[in-house]
Amino acid sequence: MPSNIDLIARLLVAALLGAIIGFERERRAFPAGLRTHMLVSVASSLVMIVSAFGFEDTRQIQNIALDPSRVAAQVVSGIGFLGAGAILLRGDVIRGLTTAASVWSVAGIGLATGGALYVPAVAATVIILLTLTWVRPVSQKLRERGRLRRVLRLRATRGAVTLPELCGLFGEQGARLRNISVLQDDKHQGDELITLAFSRLSTAEFTAYRNQLAGLKGVRAVEEIPA
Repeated sequence: MPSNIDLIARLLVAALLGAIIGFERERRAFPAGLRTHMLVSVASSLVMIVSAFGFEDTRQIQNIALDPSRVAAQVVSGIGFLGAGAILLRGDVIRGLTTAASVWSVAGIGLATGGALYVPAVAATVIILLTLTWVRPVSQKLRERGRLRRVLRLRATRGAVTLPELCGLFGEQGARLRNISVLQDDKHQGDELITLAFSRLSTAEFTAYRNQLAGLKGVRAVEEIPA
């Protein structure tokens, strides 16, 4: 069994590595911050130590076999309850997934330090920190690109274009149709203006939809307007 100094060092390293990840979360004012990540890392390290060395006396008894990883394995499943507390659902938007993932990752770091696997623990800390910081701008840019709105305005004979007809036209892509509005066209009597707002459409898809809409019966004009 390792010395007490060695065991304390493992707990301190776990606290340090957890603090590094927690500081990044704390700086951005997320629910699980510095203290949460430190506690999860230290506790996971302690559970790993107990799992590996806490039953030394019992193992000396004849005809008794113990699995040293059994207690530590419960951290992997148990940390899910804590991570679930960081996830919030607001309307159709889910928030806190990254924070929950960072808490779960810190638990893994704690287990690694508890098992004296310092190099993998430090490497994982660096990778996680880079993921939370450097990859963040890239993910935001991709997310913003996915949310780009493109809007088409149709001028059509009143009542010529119906909602069922539009739903049949877009089919499974209807989820990308974010909004539909219909207004009377004051400039052209007997016509109406139908505005369709799309999201997450490529240029090719948008052009194809525009051509399809232009070919509908009763559609007089189709134009793209600023979102």
